[in-house]
Amino acid sequence: MAKPNWKNRTMFVGENLDFMRSMNSETIDLIATDPPFNKGRDFHATPESIARGARFQDRWKWLPEMDAWLEEIRVGKHSQVASVIETARDVHGKDLGAFLCFLGIRLIVMRRLLKPTGSIFLHCDHSAGHYIKAVMDAVFGRKNFKNEIVWHYQAGTRPGKAFGRKHDTIFWYTKSNKWVHNKQGQPVQNRDRYDQVDENGRRFLWGGNWSKKLKRGTKKYYLDEGQSCDDVWTWVREPEFNSLNSQSKERVGWPTQKPVALYERIIKAASSKGDVILDPFAGCATTCVAAEKLGRQWVGIDLWPKAIDIVRDRLARAAFSDSMQGLTADDVVERRDIPKRTDEGEIVPVSDLPVAEIMRRPRDSFRNKEERKAFLAKHYGARCQGCKRVFDSPRFLHLDHNTPKSQNGWDHICNMVLLCGPCNGMKSDEKTLKGLRRTNQASGWMKEGEFQRDILEHPPFC
Repeated sequence: MAKPNWKNRTMFVGENLDFMRSMNSETIDLIATDPPFNKGRDFHATPESIARGARFQDRWKWLPEMDAWLEEIRVGKHSQVASVIETARDVHGKDLGAFLCFLGIRLIVMRRLLKPTGSIFLHCDHSAGHYIKAVMDAVFGRKNFKNEIVWHYQAGTRPGKAFGRKHDTIFWYTKSNKWVHNKQGQPVQNRDRYDQVDENGRRFLWGGNWSKKLKRGTKKYYLDEGQSCDDVWTWVREPEFNSLNSQSKERVGWPTQKPVALYERIIKAASSKGDVILDPFAGCATTCVAAEKLGRQWVGIDLWPKAIDIVRDRLARAAFSDSMQGLTADDVVERRDIPKRTDEGEIVPVSDLPVAEIMRRPRDSFRNKEERKAFLAKHYGARCQGCKRVFDSPRFLHLDHNTPKSQNGWDHICNMVLLCGPCNGMKSDEKTLKGLRRTNQASGWMKEGEFQRDILEHPPFC
C-alpha cells in the first residue's frame, strides 16, 4: 500500500480535483466532507467575522469541461454514474446534471484514494440528496451503503403550507465489505428502566437473551454508557449537535459551518487514532479541527485562498487535548503546488489526463475483442507484453488493459496489451503493465528484460 505523498496537517489551496488526482491511491482512511448542496444561490461569510471575504457560488450550469468529465466517466468503469448524470440532466435540467457531474467525477477519484477498509461520509440536504445517493450507489456500490444519517437541528424554515425543514442528511458508504466501525453511545431516553445498581453504585438494566433459570436477561446495560447510537442525531437529545447560532463560541462566520461535535462522532465511529482523514471541501476546517482533537492525521482542500488562515486560527484557539498542546501555526502546511504521485500509477490513467487530451482521443472502431487482438498482434506479433515470451499464435494470448479499469484506465485500443495466461492472472485488475513487469523481473519470469518505454507508452497506431 502506498504512503501519502503529503505531510500531516496539510491544507491544499485550489481546485480539489487537481489535488486529489495527484494524491497516492489508498492512502486515506476516512473522507468526511460537506460539499455544495445545489441550493441555487450564493453564500457569503459574516462581514465582521474572521472568515470575512469568504464566499462561494452554489449555482450550476453545464460548462464545456463537464462534457469532458462526462466522457471520461462514460469510457471508464463508471458507465452507471454517467447514466445517472445524463438521466438527471435530461429529466430535471442541465443545472442538476451539471451539479451531479461536478460531484460524480470527484467521488470517483475519492474512491481511489480510500483504503480498502475506508469510508466516506457525505453531507447534503433535500436539495439534491436523493440524486446524490443514486450517484454514490453507482460509484461505491449499493451493497456498500451503510446509513442515511439524519441530523436534526433547531433552526430551519417554517413554511406556511408544508412541514418545517429542520434536518440534513449524511450518507455513509464504505469502499468494501470490510470497514472500521467503533460503536458510539448516545443519551438514554427512559432512565427509569435502569433500576438495578451494581456493587460500584452504577445503575444498569438486564437485557440480552432471556434466561428462564435466572428469570432475567443475561447482559448488563449501564446507564452511564448510554444506549447504542442510531441514525437520527438530534439536538433534542444531544444539544451540542444543534446548528450554530450567531452567539456560538465555535462560530467563525463561515456561511455553512457545522458543529465540531457532529464531525467528532463521524471520525470516532469510522476511524482509529493515527488514521488519515480527508476533507476535500474543507471550508472553515471543522473536519480538520475534529480530526486534530481526536489524534488523527488530516489533509484538507479548499478553493478559498484564506482557508489556511481559518485553520490556523481555529487550531490556535482550540487547545482541546494533549495532542494539540504546543501546536503552532507553522505546523499547518499550506500547499498550492500539485504533489507528484509516488505510487504505482506512473502510467497516467485517463481520469488524470488534461481535459483537452481526453477530448482529443477518439473511440476505437473495433467491433469485438478478436479484432483488437488481431490488430495488436499485427503490430507487436504474438508476444506477451508482460514477459516478452513469443507464442505460435495470438490465440494463446489474452487481451488486457495497460492501465487497469480499476484505476480508470480507458477501454481503448491505445490502452490494450496482449498477455500470456500466467501474466494475465498475475496482473488481474489491480496492477499496471509496469507493475506486472516489475513483478516478473523480481521473480525471474521476464525472458529478455523490459520493452523499450517509448514503444510501450507511445504505440505507433495511436
